[in-house]
Amino acid sequence: MRDNLIDEQLYPSLQISDSFCLQKRIIVIAGPTATGKSSLSLKLAHLLNGEIISADSVQVYKGMDIGTAKPSLQERLEVPHHLIDICDLADSFNVVKFYDMALKTCREILSRGHIPIVVGGTGFYLHTLLYGPPKGPPSVPEIRKKLEQDIAKFGIEFLYERVCAYDPEYGKTINHRDRHKVVRALEVIFITGKKVSDFPNRRTLLPSHEFDFRCWFIFFPKEILFPRIEMRCDQMLNQGFIQEVEQLDRMGLRGNLSASQAIGYRQCLHFFDSLKSNEDWEHFVWEFKKASRRYAKRQFTWFRQESLFHWINLHIYGYKEVVDIILQDYVGR
Repeated sequence: MRDNLIDEQLYPSLQISDSFCLQKRIIVIAGPTATGKSSLSLKLAHLLNGEIISADSVQVYKGMDIGTAKPSLQERLEVPHHLIDICDLADSFNVVKFYDMALKTCREILSRGHIPIVVGGTGFYLHTLLYGPPKGPPSVPEIRKKLEQDIAKFGIEFLYERVCAYDPEYGKTINHRDRHKVVRALEVIFITGKKVSDFPNRRTLLPSHEFDFRCWFIFFPKEILFPRIEMRCDQMLNQGFIQEVEQLDRMGLRGNLSASQAIGYRQCLHFFDSLKSNEDWEHFVWEFKKASRRYAKRQFTWFRQESLFHWINLHIYGYKEVVDIILQDYVGR
């Protein structure tokens, strides 16, 4: 780690002092999968004496490395990373735990005179960090398991129809294939007896005043992003993704309702349950890529509603220009 906070040869006009840490400024880097968030955050961390906090709901699990594009051990040696490899598959992890741990980590990083850089594409986690945990009840494993079984038996569209029957107002606001929101909505309804629309709308919340969040959403246009996503899927398969999931399956991956539904892992487990013919393989790869593209679409949709985020088109601005923009913003106001 550099002793100076900024590389003066590359960025001679920038001067950063400890006063910024005292003002509790935090950089947040979001964006769809395959946009280079990790590389960008590493560059910023080197320049700013930063430490990276992962806002990824799956990177918390040990062994889920290739499929989550987890930073390498070398990268984690170069720059401190937090909230990675903190859970075994037998452990449960949720957004409330993330919120508590992320806040604690931000405070600790700032107390060391370093800069917290929160990085990830899990919109719900990042929203919770900015505005606080959801007002609904905590998850009940037995109810969640039953809902997951219903999805496997009847399909996600059937459960979405149940949401609309119980709470048509909320049903209009979510996608009929958004597994997380459909399951969570039914869970809240069954636990509380109330409609989801009875709880405070996340758009009406105010951001936390404890920190000064500088939020960025980096992206490529979809015609560029989708081929990058498909290429990343191919790279994961070439890096040994199948072998990784086989090992995790032996360790109990299917018993973790959250981890086993992660993109790539869920499709791979379905492949294991097939005859593993050439047609099954081709179907798995197609489903893996399709799910990854759909996830990117949902990320665009989610962050369009997040008013704190400034969007940067990576097709217009190169990575060095993006670093310049984020650094200038960080010290400029």
